[in-house]
Amino acid sequence: MAIFRRAGFANFGNLSPSNAFLRVSIFLQLRRVIIPAVNERLLMMLEYSLEKFPATLKLRDGTPVVVRPLGRRDEARLNKFLRLVPEEERLFIKQSLNDPLTIREWCRHPDFDRNLPLFMLQGNKVIGEATLHRRIGGWKRHIGLITLLTHPEYRGRDVSKLLVTELIEIARYCGLRKLEAEVNGERKIARRVLAELGFSELMHREDYVLDMKAVTHDYVLMGLNLKVDEEYAGVGG
Repeated sequence: MAIFRRAGFANFGNLSPSNAFLRVSIFLQLRRVIIPAVNERLLMMLEYSLEKFPATLKLRDGTPVVVRPLGRRDEARLNKFLRLVPEEERLFIKQSLNDPLTIREWCRHPDFDRNLPLFMLQGNKVIGEATLHRRIGGWKRHIGLITLLTHPEYRGRDVSKLLVTELIEIARYCGLRKLEAEVNGERKIARRVLAELGFSELMHREDYVLDMKAVTHDYVLMGLNLKVDEEYAGVGG
């Protein structure tokens, strides 16, 4: 009951069941006090985790690249990159990536506390993108979802591995306890990269999902248990 005392409702636990209306009223007042405070802390942790960017890294072959979050001027770069990624690899991106208005909204009005896209660039060209999707509330708020895309010309050079590694660290800072990734069965490189980073296969269903052409694909769900510092353990859950 400590949280109730801190919020000024010391006698909450002593209320009788007949005081149901008063209990509900107090609970609603608590939501207005507690939820903004939790969300504010989430945003502070997220801002702290993003201070390192832009970051200069090297691919497996030594090629220098820059990793940074999506920017407001990235609309043209992102559109060009997405046109080069095969459709079957975009299967589990929830929004329509063929809609330029969707891309414009992402760039001009980013919502990093819910969806954090990290870009990898060589010069001015986007060669990889990975996004950490978070639920602010609900029973899966401690679980983040990762999506990843790689430029076809840069496969096998650790593009996705470097991006997902960065997102894993950000997820820890934000107090998430688990990460998931959904991929179709054909994405063997992505599945191998995730396995190398500690993800295990949670589910594999043959011919389970349909693409836009009504072709079936295997559905693979992979998951990772995060080791979270005690300081951040309560933030995501």
